[in-house]
Amino acid sequence: MPRDSVLIERRQVLRGAAALPLFLALGQAHAAGAARIVSLGGALTEVVYLLGAQSQLVGTDTTSLFPEAALKTAKVGYMRQLSAEGLLSLRPDAVVGTTEAGPPVVLDQVRSAGVRVELVKADHTWDEVQRKVATVGRVAGREREAQALQAELDAQWAGVQKSVAAAARRPRAIFILSHSGSPMVAGTGTAADALIRFAGGTNAITQFAGYRPLTAEAMASAAPEVLLNSTQGIEALGGETAFWQRPELALTPAFRRKALLAMEASHLLGFGPRLPAAVRELHTRMQAITA
Repeated sequence: MPRDSVLIERRQVLRGAAALPLFLALGQAHAAGAARIVSLGGALTEVVYLLGAQSQLVGTDTTSLFPEAALKTAKVGYMRQLSAEGLLSLRPDAVVGTTEAGPPVVLDQVRSAGVRVELVKADHTWDEVQRKVATVGRVAGREREAQALQAELDAQWAGVQKSVAAAARRPRAIFILSHSGSPMVAGTGTAADALIRFAGGTNAITQFAGYRPLTAEAMASAAPEVLLNSTQGIEALGGETAFWQRPELALTPAFRRKALLAMEASHLLGFGPRLPAAVRELHTRMQAITA
């Protein structure tokens, strides 16, 4: 890839991660790293680019949407519905993903073929982000760059959490998952639940863990002040106007203000290097829309 193209891609990724300094090395040779890497998960793919290791990236999953260059990589399918044939066809030296990737039998087949498989524990914490950076750095042979990147991200995270802690209000929020099928709401133990709390809100759904169907009774009793969704979810429902026409939403305080916040899914729930920026944006918008 021409040097100018590499620099352009680099700047695009850095803007998405709150303009991290440009001292992270570009395109250096790292003999210890895997020469051919497949990344399973948008956040991990973002880290690959931030570490300047995109020349080692031979494939990604369908959640790898950022930076724009990731859209042009060979795709191996959705990270939860992989096939051994698709992964092995790219002849990877290493596959890096999270514990949400699978099915497990497929990853076992990939390991049996002699491919290194590194899985990062997904627990929706800042530690998860740190583990992703460290793992990609180790697999790509760019541990020095990973340490520098993590120091910058930790500083961003500390600043965001300080701002969130200073807010007097903790708006009641519900995240609605509506990418496909019937809409569902996010309970405890979900990425959305963690994001709401990180951004200084209160998840109005605490009666259950995971996702359950959206019902009128649940919405009325939860009484959310603000509703969260992804831009992809709103599009799947037919747009914002169609979203507010759902009768169960009329039972909520959020309906009166049309308090809906939507962000791109991988930015909102990816738990990667853009998490500080996502939390800051969500916090600022939640506070403004419920003021």
